[in-house]
Amino acid sequence: MSGGIRGLRRSYRRLRLGTRLALGLGALALVVFAVVGTALTTYMRDYLSAQLDDQLKLAQVAQSKSIADSGTLAGKKYYRWYYAVYDVRAGVPVLRGPEDPADVPEDVGVLTALARERTATGAEVLRTAHLDGEGGYRLRACEVEPGVILVSGAPLDGIEDTVRMLITIQVVIFGLALLALVVFGRAMLRRGLQPLSDMAHTAHGIASHDLSESASRLPLRAEAPGGGPEVEELRTAFNTMLEHIDASLAVRAEAEQRLRRFVADASHELRTPLMSVRGYADLFQYAAANAPGERDRHLARLRAEAARMGVLLDDLLLLARLDAAEIDAVPLRMADTDLVDLVGQAADAFRAGHHRHPLTVLPGPASVRLRLDPHRVRQVLDNLLTNAAVHTPPGTPVSVGVLTADGTARVRVADRGPGIPPGDRDQVFDRFYRVDKARSRDRGGSGLGLSVARSLVRAHGGTLDLDGGPGATVFTVTLPLGGPGA
Repeated sequence: MSGGIRGLRRSYRRLRLGTRLALGLGALALVVFAVVGTALTTYMRDYLSAQLDDQLKLAQVAQSKSIADSGTLAGKKYYRWYYAVYDVRAGVPVLRGPEDPADVPEDVGVLTALARERTATGAEVLRTAHLDGEGGYRLRACEVEPGVILVSGAPLDGIEDTVRMLITIQVVIFGLALLALVVFGRAMLRRGLQPLSDMAHTAHGIASHDLSESASRLPLRAEAPGGGPEVEELRTAFNTMLEHIDASLAVRAEAEQRLRRFVADASHELRTPLMSVRGYADLFQYAAANAPGERDRHLARLRAEAARMGVLLDDLLLLARLDAAEIDAVPLRMADTDLVDLVGQAADAFRAGHHRHPLTVLPGPASVRLRLDPHRVRQVLDNLLTNAAVHTPPGTPVSVGVLTADGTARVRVADRGPGIPPGDRDQVFDRFYRVDKARSRDRGGSGLGLSVARSLVRAHGGTLDLDGGPGATVFTVTLPLGGPGA
């Protein structure tokens, strides 16, 4: 039995939502119909019983008057009704001889018991009883006059037939109504739930879509209208989720492309010095550079290439650690530092190393005290100034200045060079990116300087922005006056 119930439950759970809702509505309607039918049947039975009781009473009033006046039952007699007259002698009711044998049933024991109860209680008595071979009867006992009791009985067949007919009509009508409710309700629910089915088909289409493609995009959306506010809200949330997935896929694809480009550029950058080191090592192996002057020159070149690889690897390691937010791996040795003095030191170093680019230190505050890592911020300033010298022709003016505004300290490094084309401004901070693709690596650098600078500024809680147009390039370092997190 329990296995059958579990099987029915499993079958029910496998049904579609519209069918389950229709069946649920049908079950609810069945309960409502049962309650309404029971109440209506009970009311009809009680109403007909009350009508029969009134009819018994009215008939007995007329017959009691006839018995009192003439001693006989006169007037209208109803078909299959029983009439028994009892004379009370010494407190015991005794049945009079009936005027017509059909006036009393074969077994008058039930009627005699009712007359006895009327004699004992002194009040009219109403009972429903079953007479052998006759069926159910409604019996009433009343006093005609002192010492005389009339017991009348009316059959209940009419009431029972009426009630059975009413039940039959209710079953047929309610059955048809239930069938119509399930059929038409199922159709209406299917139509109302069609937007959900469309979303399910959309989800299946998305599941069959290849999300491993680099430029993958979900072309499907739930567009079918209708369904009401709740379905519309679900549709909006569904489409918003798809847009979010699309955006995430685009970010992932862009990150993968940047990673591939980064790996390719890093491999290319390391290949040149490695090939140089390998070539000079081969020269030493085959004793092709044994002359003292030539050997010293080759050794210097080896040291330069090794140093270049060391700087490149240090920058890559620093960027990786900053990306991973490994504070312990990249400690910022914070100290109270005068930013104006730090800018002055960077300016003096720039003049000494790039004397063909005139540098101007713009007027500003005499002192700006900040809590920062002076070595890392100096590295940022040197990168920006060196970038201005490397990417502009000799004689190009360069300027640097410090100012404070809105709770921040700002350092502006500007040059009057050719500027950065608009199409390259969004990529200048990408790793290994060069505006001038033809520039040599010995002069143009590895393309990591601006990436390192921005990462270090962000580690201090600040920003590094690029402004300017043709004929001018302006980098702005913004640091909070209260230090990182202020």
